[in-house]
Amino acid sequence: MAITAAEVNKLRKMTGAGLMDCKKALQESDGDFDGAIDFLRKKGQKIAAKRADREATEGAVIAKTNDAGNKGVIVYVTSETDFVAKNEDFVAFANELTDLALEKGASNKEEFLSVETSNGLTVQQRLDEQVGKIGEKIEIGDLETVEAEFVVPYIHMGNKAGVLVGLNQAKNDANEEAGKNVAMQIAAMKPVALNADAVDAELLEKEREIGKEKAIAEGKPEHIAEKIVEGYVKKFLNDNTLLSQQYVKDSSQSIEQYLQTVSKDLTVTAFERVTLGE
Repeated sequence: MAITAAEVNKLRKMTGAGLMDCKKALQESDGDFDGAIDFLRKKGQKIAAKRADREATEGAVIAKTNDAGNKGVIVYVTSETDFVAKNEDFVAFANELTDLALEKGASNKEEFLSVETSNGLTVQQRLDEQVGKIGEKIEIGDLETVEAEFVVPYIHMGNKAGVLVGLNQAKNDANEEAGKNVAMQIAAMKPVALNADAVDAELLEKEREIGKEKAIAEGKPEHIAEKIVEGYVKKFLNDNTLLSQQYVKDSSQSIEQYLQTVSKDLTVTAFERVTLGE
């Protein structure tokens, strides 16, 4: 059957797909719009399968909190190229998915893929649509959440990294500013844990081995080597756990000490950081 330009344009507005793709979809479905949309979605699935082995290390990282300010989510939507990542429609799509993750309370990316969107499609189906539209591998690269008395979101370097900081005190201007400052610290210094107690045991053992190898290489006797290892581990913990890190805006104090200057007993209870390609 003959497909009119008006019909093609209508489908394009509905899906965002290219004009030629919309025309072909309508031709294949004999002008049925639901069938055409399904055709475009299946096309996206085929493209996704062909590009499964491609690296998708670009994209957009979005961090947001709910209206109450006590729950936040970071969603990383991947793309293959920086060109796509900077596209306004792509960033808007990433924001839409982040809003949905907050609304539905998704706690991880696997769970999120099966969440139903406003038009009745699952998140995975919406991703397939984007693949068909853009022609690149588009996935949910990561999804992280934080719940606390007050959660502060931060987006770093034009959607290249997102941070959530959970504080133990209610929202006010001073705490919000402190949360932003700590979030910037996290984005820049990439702490591995909140404090020494939260460091992964395997990571800590690996650092002990590195310290031991260093001491042996320097020819230190065993009783001295043990002290060197403990010193090495202590320095690692000070440099790589958030509350012990030197505050980048004032190296005379740690993050823990900085928070105490903002409000008595103010501290971070949890944080998450998501960065492109990680």
